[in-house]
Amino acid sequence: MAQTAASDLTFEAPDEEVAREIRSALAEWFHHEQRDLPWRRTRDPYAVWISEAMLQQTRVEVVLDYWPRFLRAFPDVHALARATDEAVLEAWSGLGYYRRARALQAAARVIDEEHGGVFPTDHDEVLALPGVGPYTAGAVLSIALDLPEPIVDGNVERVFARLFHLDGVRGSGPLMRAAWSAARYFVAREDDRVPPRVWNQALMELGALVCTPRGPRCGACPVGEWCAGRAAGVADDLPRPKPKRPPVEVRLETYLAERDGRWLVVQRPEEGLMAGMWEFPTVEVDGPGLFPGELPGGLGARLEPAEELTTMRHGITKHRITVSVRRATCADPGSKSARWLEAPEVRELALTGMARKLAERLDAWESGLGA
Repeated sequence: MAQTAASDLTFEAPDEEVAREIRSALAEWFHHEQRDLPWRRTRDPYAVWISEAMLQQTRVEVVLDYWPRFLRAFPDVHALARATDEAVLEAWSGLGYYRRARALQAAARVIDEEHGGVFPTDHDEVLALPGVGPYTAGAVLSIALDLPEPIVDGNVERVFARLFHLDGVRGSGPLMRAAWSAARYFVAREDDRVPPRVWNQALMELGALVCTPRGPRCGACPVGEWCAGRAAGVADDLPRPKPKRPPVEVRLETYLAERDGRWLVVQRPEEGLMAGMWEFPTVEVDGPGLFPGELPGGLGARLEPAEELTTMRHGITKHRITVSVRRATCADPGSKSARWLEAPEVRELALTGMARKLAERLDAWESGLGA
């Protein structure tokens, strides 16, 4: 069904009868085996769009909690477009990759101002929205509006790599191009029994539940009889992994300053990594400049570090972070980007992931119980 070469992978489409059998078998499996996820119960493009943005680089179990809360806070495009930046970041806090939240709000403002608050249905208009790429455009248009738009995410890429023995490196240009060719071919088939919204969701679900990255359950696969990778005995090896890069080591010091039951927090700059998020005063002792080397607004001259409370580990993409958490005193922050807040107020802020871990332990440190 497919011709593979390391330098130029080519998807060779199966004949119509085989394509129809693959589509029917996968749709039937999806009908019986799909997970009951709340965003599958709606055809609202806005709600589907929010779920797709959250699901990128985030586990389904986490999104199950965040998605309904976010929609309660911002029930439609108008509400998201008119919310403050800080309110959106607070609702997103803990999901990470905060550029997604900023892009959502920027796109909501475009939809509100240029499309009358209605999610566009034209593919090019959707792609023109801030932060929306081919996958998100295809997902929203196909799942919410049942338009024949292709999608390729990590799950779909893996399914096609195995099904058609596309021997490429995960996420590489040649493999992605071949996967998108397959996606366009299958979603364009006219078949009322398998509408685009069912086909695309079934593909992703197969990759999530059966055609998994490690240890695929080939015996439970509804399209296993057509799988060229399984027939060749290499399904578990496809797609080939990216070459691993060594992690970047980062050492930080974070300071917990408490005064009259209030804790000192500072806001990160409006540009750069985790822009505008809140954290406890933090400096980078050793690393590539992921965090500042000194505290903002002259705060460093006023803050006096004391004993170490604990050492914690944290990760951001390829960075492996070791944090020395120390008590500190600070009579007057002297910075507009600093606040003294009680622990519950701190936890309501749009915190960085590392700061959120610490915020959950403030009560113990305040009462003298330690880490």
